[in-house]
Amino acid sequence: MTTLLQTRNLSKNFGGLAAVQSVDFDLQQGEIRAIIGPNGAGKSTLVGLISGRIAPSAGTIAFQGQSITKLPAHARVARGIAYTFQITSIFANLTCRENILLPAQRAAVAASGLFGRVDEAALITRADEILARVGLGDQADTKAKEMAYGHQRLLEVGMGLALHAKLLILDEPTQGLSDSEIANFIDLIRTVSKETTILLIEHNMTVVMDLAQRITVMNFGQVLAEGTPEEIRANPAVQTAYLGG
Repeated sequence: MTTLLQTRNLSKNFGGLAAVQSVDFDLQQGEIRAIIGPNGAGKSTLVGLISGRIAPSAGTIAFQGQSITKLPAHARVARGIAYTFQITSIFANLTCRENILLPAQRAAVAASGLFGRVDEAALITRADEILARVGLGDQADTKAKEMAYGHQRLLEVGMGLALHAKLLILDEPTQGLSDSEIANFIDLIRTVSKETTILLIEHNMTVVMDLAQRITVMNFGQVLAEGTPEEIRANPAVQTAYLGG
């Protein structure tokens, strides 16, 4: 497999707190990877470093073999890294379709050049296709603020798809979803993973064990263990630190 994302000695200190400590992390193209760990383990800080929303104190980050360590977040989005927040990052006063159209238009402009022609009708068609794909086809004209919280999370996934993301980072995506919506979400991510790499932060261990191909366990800002779901489930250190074993 091809390495899509790589960090070496990646660290972040907030004053005297070492939130992330010397993390070496390799993510393969086409992979579904989950990052788990107790609250405060450094999971969100790590993906904040990867997405460019947090500057590292030390270490390097490479994406598709090129350093992105000093690139700002918007430049990483242009490279194909899309990150959904724990707190929804949708535009509340816009409709679902309009929320999808914004990143879709951005992707189209990036592909055609600043002065290239963008087919608005094609963008609308694509936006509606994406909404149907994430299970929101019947809410295209609904304002985002009027939707249930769980549906807002699905809209965020759709916004990531609209960007043609090469890496889609999902931060607690099943929070607020019902059991049936979680089952649909798992099916959706399996389908999406055929065209993009998925990095998932998730506390729902049923989702993690069912969906992830490999799992990275963090504790106290460091990587405690990595492996398949079966390996992680059987790891005594993980059981002690996180799974309550």
